Amino acid sequence: MLVELKEASVSDGRDIFELIVEIGPGENGFVNNGFDLAYSQFPDFIRDRIALSQGDNLPPQYVAQTNYWLLIDAYPVGVGKLRHSLNDQLRKSGGHIGYSIRPSERGKGYGTIFLAELLNKAADMGIEKVMLTCEPDNISSRKVIEANKGILHGIENEKCNYWITL
Repeated sequence: MLVELKEASVSDGRDIFELIVEIGPGENGFVNNGFDLAYSQFPDFIRDRIALSQGDNLPPQYVAQTNYWLLIDAYPVGVGKLRHSLNDQLRKSGGHIGYSIRPSERGKGYGTIFLAELLNKAADMGIEKVMLTCEPDNISSRKVIEANKGILHGIENEKCNYWITL
C-alpha cells in the first residue's frame, strides 16, 4: 500500500473533485465547502484553498490552513485541513486538524493513517501541541485520535477536546 499526503495544488483534477463531491457537505464538525460545485468552479475552489494556506485574504475568524488529500495507491480517499494556529473559536471547536474519509473508503483504517500523516506535517510546521475536537458520540473519530496518542482533556460545549504532544 502506497500512502501519499498531497497538498492542494492547481494541478488537482477530476479525481480530487470527485473525492470532495463524495464527501458531501461534511459531518461531525467537518465542513466541506466544495461539495456542491460544478467542475468548472473547481479550479477557483483550489486556488482559494491555496490562498488560505498562505494566509492571503483570510476571512474574519479564519486562520491560515493547508488542505491535504490522502492518496492510497494514487487514489484519493480523504480530505484534511491543518490549521497553522488556533484562535478562540478553534479552541472551542475544530482545533488544528479536521479530516474526512470518503464514505466508500471508510472502515479501512485510513483515518488513523491520515491523522498520523497530518501530525507529521504539523510537527514540520513547528507546532508542538495539536488540538483536535470531535463529538462525544463519534466513536470512530475518538478511536482514531486516541490511536494517534490523543489525550482527552475534557468535554465542553458538546465537544471532546483532545491534545496530542508532538
